[in-house]
Amino acid sequence: MTAPHSPITSHVLDTAKGTPARGVPVTLDVQRDGAWHRLAASETNDDGRVPGFASGHALERARYRVTFDTARYFAREGVTGFYPYVEVVFDIAAPEQHYHIPLLLSPYGFSTYRGS
Repeated sequence: MTAPHSPITSHVLDTAKGTPARGVPVTLDVQRDGAWHRLAASETNDDGRVPGFASGHALERARYRVTFDTARYFAREGVTGFYPYVEVVFDIAAPEQHYHIPLLLSPYGFSTYRGS
């Protein structure tokens, strides 16, 4: 079964283990009038992805935030991490486009970029 189309997708890879990071709680918020509003909450699957993460939400020209609860992930893995969560804040200027927010994660570092 194919997941519904989502205009915003994410993928988390645990670079210390060299595997997808499954079970990472992830939230998506949009900023309106200076306040954050929750659009979705999910968890990464066995492939480290959040299928259908923002399905049913039409994007708008706005600021968005994806938050990864890395403390819960590392605790479940029996690892002490330095960053309890990672927030990725980005602006959407072209709502008709697809936005992929990957996270490369290790206990003491992370990086992200606009994926495809």
